[in-house]
Amino acid sequence: MPELPEVETTKRGISSHLVDQTITSVIVRHHQLRLPVAPDLHDLCVGKKILTVSRRAKYLLIELSTGTLIIHLGMSGHLRIVNDHSLAAKHDHIDLCLNDGSILRYHDPRRFGLWLYIATNPSQHRLFSHLGPEPLSNEFDGDYLIQRAYQKNQSIKSFIMNNSVVVGIGNIYATECLFLAGIHPQSPAGAIPKELLLILSTHIKQVLQRAIDSGGTTLRDFYATDGKPGYFATALQVYGRNNLPCPQCNLLIKSVLIAGRTSAFCPQCQPQYYGQTEVLAVLSVN
Repeated sequence: MPELPEVETTKRGISSHLVDQTITSVIVRHHQLRLPVAPDLHDLCVGKKILTVSRRAKYLLIELSTGTLIIHLGMSGHLRIVNDHSLAAKHDHIDLCLNDGSILRYHDPRRFGLWLYIATNPSQHRLFSHLGPEPLSNEFDGDYLIQRAYQKNQSIKSFIMNNSVVVGIGNIYATECLFLAGIHPQSPAGAIPKELLLILSTHIKQVLQRAIDSGGTTLRDFYATDGKPGYFATALQVYGRNNLPCPQCNLLIKSVLIAGRTSAFCPQCQPQYYGQTEVLAVLSVN
C-alpha cells in the first residue's frame, strides 16, 4: 500500500503537469472503487482550471477553479502522466484529460482507491475532520507525542499508525522508526519513557523526509511506464527481514502480528516496556 512518502512523491511528480491546465474530459471506465465514482464526475470537472495539487495524510487534493478532487490510491493504485495517444490498460479506470493533450491516468487493480469531487472546503469534510497533525509539520513533535501517549495502553505501533494521533505513518515506516528508536512495537504507548518518545518523534520526521527525498530524486519527470514511486527499500533495516541478521547486533530479526499487521523487530535492540496492566498480569502469574 502506498505510504505517505510515496503519496508525497506522487504529488510532487504530477503537480507540474497539472497546475494551470484546464480539464477537457474525465473518462471513467469503472465506477466501482472504494466508494462509487459519481456518474456526473465529467460534468462536475470539465472546463475547470487546476489551481493547486496538495496532500493531506494519504489523500491527494486537486483544487479546481470551483471545487476539489480528492484522490486516494487505496491498496494498489497509482497515477501516471501519459499522452492522449496512450491506450488504456485493463486496470486503468479513470483518465483526467487536460488541454495540453496530456492525461492523468489512474490505475488500480484492487479498486480500493477513491475519486471524489466536493464543492465545499476539504478540511471540513468527514474524511479529514478527525485527522491528527502531519508528521513533518511543526504541530508534531516529541512533546505532542508524550502528551497523546499519556496512560495509553494501546501498543506503540498501533498508536503511531492511528491517524487521529498523527497521519500517514503506515506499517513500513512505523516498523523502521521503532527499530531506530529502540522500542519494541508491542510496548504500551503510555509505558515508554519520555526521552524515548522524543527520540521516536525525531526518527519519524527523519525517516519520512529521507524517503521523500529518495523518491524525489528518482522521479524527476513522472512520465513513467507505471508511475509507481519506489519504496525506500534500500534503506529498510528491519521491515521484510524476518529471520535475517539485525544490522546492529546480528541477532535474528523476529516478527509479531499487531492489529493484523506483521511487525518486524530485533529482540535485543528493541526492549519491551510494560504498562501497569501488563506488570499486574505478570505479578499475578508469579
